[in-house]
Amino acid sequence: MVNLDLRSLYQPVGIIRIVEVILTCICFSLVASAGYKTSTYWAWCMFTWCFCCFFSFFILILEFTRLSAKVPISWDDFTTAFAMLATLLCFTSSIIYPTFFTCSNCYLQIAATVISLLAFGLYTGEVVLARLRPGEISGFLSTVPGVLKILETWVACIIFTSLDPTRFSKHPGLQWCVAVYCLCFIFALVIIILTVGQLLSLFPFSFDKLFTVYNVMASMMYATAVVIWPLYAFEHNPRPAQCSHCPWDNLVVITFMTVINLLIYILDTVYSIKLVFFTSNED
Repeated sequence: MVNLDLRSLYQPVGIIRIVEVILTCICFSLVASAGYKTSTYWAWCMFTWCFCCFFSFFILILEFTRLSAKVPISWDDFTTAFAMLATLLCFTSSIIYPTFFTCSNCYLQIAATVISLLAFGLYTGEVVLARLRPGEISGFLSTVPGVLKILETWVACIIFTSLDPTRFSKHPGLQWCVAVYCLCFIFALVIIILTVGQLLSLFPFSFDKLFTVYNVMASMMYATAVVIWPLYAFEHNPRPAQCSHCPWDNLVVITFMTVINLLIYILDTVYSIKLVFFTSNED
């Protein structure tokens, strides 16, 4: 027999999650009512709100039925990681959607934007509450390396959303950059899954130095992408005279996000080296 935990619904985090489900559900309903757009940015925003709505509801159900205690993962790590990711996703969608799809007379789109901003505020509040809980900040994804890993995957998702296959398919240099984005994203995601799933203990060796080596390699790969992407993407490709959110702007977004992710990987590398080679020596 399933024991129900009513307290999970009326405690502050539970109330926030209920409102998150309602707001994100309203968001994608309004946008769907406004009409389908053949744009990766539109698909990104819809995915964001559906993803956040589903997982917030999923977390509520598992905690209400006490099944969360039986899930073979670090539950606090998982919920904290999701709240951080949802905060970043809603923040991004709250900027992208009004930029590309809202006008002065687009009332449904304006309402969706406002509600998305409210959802962003609630997810931010959930992260703050998770960080303030005493004795529950020991998980990997609540540490600096964990937060950096979430940021790395989030920035990579924005890059993927802005990519145009017809643009990079003809240039080996751009194909290398896409390979860098994909490989680093996959490895960062695998690290998150292994840590949340508490699977690292199953391996007969320590992953600390391996993670450090990966961060160094990822930083070097992103450093090449920072140079190669703008070099080939903008070669003989000036900005069109009539360009209002045209594909050329996507190239700028990818360039900017590549630089951002390089800085994040450098920070991750510095912190990993400090943690592995200096902190361990002090112990």
